[in-house]
Amino acid sequence: MSGDVLRGAPPHTGSTAFINARIVDPAADAEYTGAILISDGKIADFGPNLFASGAPYGIGSVDCRGLHLAPGLVDARVHTGEPGEEHKETLESAGIAAAVGGITSLVLLPDNEPPFDDASLIEFVARRARQVKLANMYAYGALTVGLEGKELAEIGLMAEAGAVAFTDADHAVGNAQMLRRALYYAKGFDALIVHLPQEPSLSGGNMTSGVMATRLGLSGVPPLAEVMMVERDIRLAEMTGGRLHLTKISTAESVKAIAGAKARGLKITCDTAPPYFALNDLAVGDYRTFGKLVPPLRSEADRESIVEGLRDGTIDAIVSDHRPQDQDSKRVPFAQAEPGGIGLETLLPVSLELVHNRQLTLPQLFQRLSAAPARLFNLPGGKLAKGAPADLVLFDADVAWRVDRDDLWSKTKNSPFDERPVQGLVMATIVGGRTIYRHDNFTPTPAAA
Repeated sequence: MSGDVLRGAPPHTGSTAFINARIVDPAADAEYTGAILISDGKIADFGPNLFASGAPYGIGSVDCRGLHLAPGLVDARVHTGEPGEEHKETLESAGIAAAVGGITSLVLLPDNEPPFDDASLIEFVARRARQVKLANMYAYGALTVGLEGKELAEIGLMAEAGAVAFTDADHAVGNAQMLRRALYYAKGFDALIVHLPQEPSLSGGNMTSGVMATRLGLSGVPPLAEVMMVERDIRLAEMTGGRLHLTKISTAESVKAIAGAKARGLKITCDTAPPYFALNDLAVGDYRTFGKLVPPLRSEADRESIVEGLRDGTIDAIVSDHRPQDQDSKRVPFAQAEPGGIGLETLLPVSLELVHNRQLTLPQLFQRLSAAPARLFNLPGGKLAKGAPADLVLFDADVAWRVDRDDLWSKTKNSPFDERPVQGLVMATIVGGRTIYRHDNFTPTPAAA
């Protein structure tokens, strides 16, 4: 993808009007032609009738030419290699890829070397984010010391240092007593526990169980490994009254169980990632290691259920689950390959398939990409509101292109969507009123004198 990432763009001062835009307002569940006025890095005003005849004299203007303008994406599940594996991804390279993908806020997973199980590492992320000056970056705190599931980490101290939630990333907590204690303890801080529901003793296979696994001769992970843990976690949340967010939901039975828990009024929320509503286990194909993920790609019936869960609101949010792996980790036999795929730059275009297929409207999509994750993790972006940060994405929902790993800005190229035709392209990304990315095909109107 061609464009300019504007590293270290200066803070936004003065006022700028983005006019002639198709505004996507997830909070109002509305889409309309209008404008947004930015002043000193915040949204000063917005609406369908704002600057209908052009921006007033003295206010800089950007003519959006009928492109869509929406709250920037809030990606609540991003892994980088910094610290520990900077050859896979750094905070700067992740920030660049996020800018190209229209993502204005990232929440970084704690499974680094060392893991984020100490307040000093939460502060490290905040300090590095200020140095990088691209997307807003926040950090999870580790749920247990060393992500080992044996001893609770210092949740209170990390919360004070700025951790937005607590998780052991892709390490499921198999010990029910440990998760029970975590939910009780976090409740005192009104902290959110994020858990990947995968029963560890059933999750050691290479792909989902079924005909494809049998045909390829690969060990399988039964869908039951997910729903068993979902049902256990729901019971623990019910017992403790704690806030629990289940991540990367991938099976029909899990969607059904979570819908039932929500109907009972439990504090349960969940997310999924594009591979689970856009791909199925056939994408593993000819031992394609880019399709090796955690959880594994599921059956077509499961994929359809994830789409339905997004449509009816059972699934609250969509995350990228960005997990870079280098060539040495992927160019090996399938059983030996490390799981994970990059997803920052494909999060919006692949998710837009839900709109093009008429499964969601654009406002509904941005409720799941922006508003819901910002609300769940108590982040300031994700919405259009007076006084809110001017974190925005300008995009063309209709332009067609093909994902090519060689054109991606991420440091590693392990995209499960490589070679996939998509529809939708980011034209500009604005963070705090600063334009941090601009596509070559979008040239803004010069500011008024």
